[in-house]
Amino acid sequence: MCGDTYPIISKLTFPGLITALTEIDAKIAIRKIRKILKENPNFFQYILKIIPIDFVCETNTKILANLIQDHHKTFINENDSFKIVLKRRKHEKIERNDLIERIAVGIHNKVDLENPDKVIRIEILGNFSGVTFLQEEDIIQKVD
Repeated sequence: MCGDTYPIISKLTFPGLITALTEIDAKIAIRKIRKILKENPNFFQYILKIIPIDFVCETNTKILANLIQDHHKTFINENDSFKIVLKRRKHEKIERNDLIERIAVGIHNKVDLENPDKVIRIEILGNFSGVTFLQEEDIIQKVD
């Protein structure tokens, strides 16, 4: 379907969430899925949102901040504006503002909360977190 013969699809302990591990780049997979949906809008009738994830790590403020500091320049160009989006499920120990400040201090690009060029999205799922650097159009979301 998207070019990976053997993707690994797993249910999570979080209701309504699944993961898919693929050998192809997540952003390329999103483009291929968009093409499928354009040809057949009902293909994913029960999927509400698809978010590509670039990195998975332990849910730890220091690890998350270091990972983002180490990789943001690969994904965010010097003149790009950005915002940070944090979604937490079953993990309230990481304080939102502390994590966002810790990440943002090392990124010298302009912050734009309304219309950023890039989004740093952090999905905290208990003891594991997913981090992705994306543009708004990299997320597939069902619209009613």
